[in-house]
This record gives sequence, C-alpha cells and structure tokens, in this order.
Amino acid sequence: MENLYIMKTKSTPEINFDLSTHNHSIRGESYPENTFTFYDPIFQWIENYIETLEQQEVIFTIELIYFNSSSSKVLMDMFDIFDEASKEGKNITVNWIHDEEDEALQEYGEEFKEDLPHLTFIIKSKV
Repeated sequence: MENLYIMKTKSTPEINFDLSTHNHSIRGESYPENTFTFYDPIFQWIENYIETLEQQEVIFTIELIYFNSSSSKVLMDMFDIFDEASKEGKNITVNWIHDEEDEALQEYGEEFKEDLPHLTFIIKSKV
C-alpha cells in the first residue's frame, strides 16, 4: 500500500493520507461535479487500509470549509466505515475541525457524531 495524496482544486478537498504516521486529513471544499467519481478511489484506499490495521492509533482530520449534500452523504458513509472498524477494535479517531464562528459546520459535526456510537469523534473549533 502507498500513501494517498490528491491536490485540492476549487471544488475538491486536499486528501493527504500518510501510512507512516497514521495521520490522515481531508481539507478544503467538497462539491465535486461527480462526487462518486472523486471519492471512489478514496473509499477503496480506506477499506484496504483498515484491513491492515492492528492496534495503532489512527487519526482522520476533517477540516472542510464547505461541502454540498452529496459530499455530506459521502462523509457519513466514510464515518460509518470508521465506526464499524472501531466496533471491531480498531483505534480510530476523527477530528472534525471547524472555524469557531461557523456554527453550521459545528452542527454538522454534532449531527455526524450522534450517529456514530463506536467511533471517537472529536469536534474542535479553530480561531
């Protein structure tokens, strides 16, 4: 397996998944023209990656300034994969980062967190 890096564009986030540190991030904006096409290789990478995990701590940092409804669905699907892996004993944490003045993004984080009983989901605001 190799690291996954996808440079951000105007409508897609930067994807930076680092196997050596197990610190992974999705940053920027997410409103791709075809959400499935953009996120499909990311889901494939995540599913393969989770199969390789043992007890190491894994952190996914999500810092999106904006995402559309189809990206919201993709995020929930991704978090469901993390939640199921956590239920099976994987040590996964999601850090949901939002601007402290962006109440909508904070609320999205809270809504995601409610549906993920096994996943460590931390909501953090940044100044």
